Amino acid sequence: MEENALLSLLQFSDGLFPAGGFAHSFGLESYAQAGKVKTAGEIEGFIQTYLEGSVGPCDAVAVVAALLLGHKDDLDACFSLDALLDAMKPVAEFREASRQMGRQSLRIAVHLFSSRLLGAVFECAEKDQTPCHHSLAYGLIGSQLGWPAEAAATAYLYATTSLLVGAALRLFPLGQREGQKIVWAMAPTISRLAREAKGKGVNDLWSFVPGIEIAGMKHATLEARLFRS
Repeated sequence: MEENALLSLLQFSDGLFPAGGFAHSFGLESYAQAGKVKTAGEIEGFIQTYLEGSVGPCDAVAVVAALLLGHKDDLDACFSLDALLDAMKPVAEFREASRQMGRQSLRIAVHLFSSRLLGAVFECAEKDQTPCHHSLAYGLIGSQLGWPAEAAATAYLYATTSLLVGAALRLFPLGQREGQKIVWAMAPTISRLAREAKGKGVNDLWSFVPGIEIAGMKHATLEARLFRS
């Protein structure tokens, strides 16, 4: 992996990258308020379930698929993948979070470097002609910057893990050391899911996390909320 590609992958995957992920808990806040998740082990279980049942088989695979579509410069197929991702996210808050993070990622990307493909997708997103989900945008950005498929999937899964641990630190009496232990414990899962995503395509996407999705739907009815999802 070339140095410039690695540096750009680190930049777009960094927890400080302003895609807006810090504002979302993807259902974890609902579990916290219901008292169904309390301990570090239960937080780890939530993250493990979310990675195994949705982010890995759906979003990480979409990242890999988008990388290939970006290499092919296939704009119509990009829009088809975007529509599929929209249909596979039944929770309104999760769907809007993914759209917001995708559009913000592209907004920054088109100001950092020139790409006809990214510009076209971003223009359509700004006109609400395509949802612009985060995994699609992330993969397309990677296609223009030389990210290898497995590395891109690994970074995406890691960034999601880091995002959720960050949310947990704000929701629970959890110290930084405990948070880092959770991130460390997720490493084998992240590596395996990234390897599994490599070589897969649009027809391989699936997601099944009904408990987390129900928690996400309940989130909109909470009386007080720290997060947007």
